[in-house]
Amino acid sequence: MLRFTKMNGAGNDFILIDNRAGDIHLNRTQIARLCDRHRGIGADGILLLENPSDHADFRMRYFNADGGEAEMCGNGARCFARFANKAAGAKDKISFETPAGVISAELAGDLVILQMTEPTDLRLSISLRIGAEKRIVHFINSGVPHVVVPVAQVGDVDVSREGSAIRYHEMFSPKGANVNFIEKRGVDKVAVRTYERGVEDETLACGTGVVASALVFAVTENVKGPITVIARGGDELRVGFDRIDKQFRNVTLTGPAEFAFEGTIEI
Repeated sequence: MLRFTKMNGAGNDFILIDNRAGDIHLNRTQIARLCDRHRGIGADGILLLENPSDHADFRMRYFNADGGEAEMCGNGARCFARFANKAAGAKDKISFETPAGVISAELAGDLVILQMTEPTDLRLSISLRIGAEKRIVHFINSGVPHVVVPVAQVGDVDVSREGSAIRYHEMFSPKGANVNFIEKRGVDKVAVRTYERGVEDETLACGTGVVASALVFAVTENVKGPITVIARGGDELRVGFDRIDKQFRNVTLTGPAEFAFEGTIEI
């Protein structure tokens, strides 16, 4: 029997498992089954709490719902921080290893403030042909690769169809990219809808996508932070940063992380 905790960050939901003993080894099929909303617990991904190998308090491993391991997950990292606090007695300020680098987190009630790794590979105004249509998109790696697509009305976008076409575009192969459609809602506010690779559909929120969207918006609109980002689930997250031209430092993501329930399940 596998003991788990179910959590969500802005509607992006996760299964969290304490694996500090190191005896849990899930394969892709098992992970996909656990994340299945009909035959399992149901989640956008799985987070494992493990012992660190370097200079951090913990190690975070994140697996998408298809069973593939990803470098980083912003909403998941906030849930991870609160889970570590509850399951392992972690302090209100903790650090944890990820394949994207060491992430720091500070708990503030139901909110968690993440100190993100510095973004890389910013590319603006990429001309992308999707079928017979040409789209101008932007790209940034905010821990994982993200395409950002400005639109007039985010509610009118067929996220599953358009997101899938861009996610699998040859320009971003072989790993592919997450795809964010953003609508300007004010001087320092955007709404975003995200197609997530690994889930292969739209999710209610994507933390690294929120960060990517805010940073691209800041550059293209020439605005300072923080930027408020409205996720599909209705939650508002805040992205803080220091910017010099197209370089970003001290990037933070602030948003909710909520416990839902605990239980056990057969593998």
